[in-house]
Amino acid sequence: MTTVVDAHQHFWDPAVADYPWMIGEYEPLRTRRTPSDLAPLLEATGVSGTVVVQARQELDETVGLLEMATVTDWVLGVVGWVDLISPAVSETIDEILNGPGGSRLVGIRHLVHDEPDPDWLLRDDVMRGLAAVAGAGLTYDLLVRTRELPAATGVAQQLPELRFVVDHLAKPPISTRQIEPWAAAFGQIADFPNVTCKVSGLVTEAEWSSWTPADLTPYIAAAVDLFGGDRLMWGSDWPVCTLAASYYDVRDVTVGILSDLVGDELDRVLGGCAIETYRLDL
Repeated sequence: MTTVVDAHQHFWDPAVADYPWMIGEYEPLRTRRTPSDLAPLLEATGVSGTVVVQARQELDETVGLLEMATVTDWVLGVVGWVDLISPAVSETIDEILNGPGGSRLVGIRHLVHDEPDPDWLLRDDVMRGLAAVAGAGLTYDLLVRTRELPAATGVAQQLPELRFVVDHLAKPPISTRQIEPWAAAFGQIADFPNVTCKVSGLVTEAEWSSWTPADLTPYIAAAVDLFGGDRLMWGSDWPVCTLAASYYDVRDVTVGILSDLVGDELDRVLGGCAIETYRLDL
């Protein structure tokens, strides 16, 4: 039986912490989301476990997610946040790993696409932080758009010992139905074997109220061509996805498109790649 892993989802409580990005069209997300909200959706769709991903750049969120994971058996891993440019980043990571739920920490992420400098990832202090992530045996999730992809490609080349995961296909411009220059930049990072990619977060890059599976297909097909079914993993991006679709629709539409494109490798996309990349303990 296939072990299905949702490789990208979130929990939050805006009543007790600040999520600065939940403004404007994202304001509807400003409501508490917990494992009890997601559990029935997983059961109904046959998802065995998840990877929960940070949504704000504060260390206390990472600690809280790890504590939550210790009492939620289907949360298989946490992609948290640390201050990469801190001189004490290695010590911070060690402290987290040795703290409550530390064994569930599988990766680190930063909201790179919100940095003013498109080459932020290539800064010397950031590179030192990324080297510390590699030294701890963790992955690094790349939250980037087309603008930041060249820098992401540069760090993937310079740090071959670090496992990188590109979130959301690097957020292609689905709403405008453009392929370039996204595809060219995306193709460059796919050349590096230490990089995998999440087929996730796509419905919210499309027109929220009118998207169709046909809008997503060219971008997923490009990812399959570039990464192959071997280096792709599926994620829902719940609850962000609910701005444009239900959990059920995201799962059914994305998996439906993938099943036509990857054939026998679908099991790996649905679980095997995430389990291997994040070194999840089942």
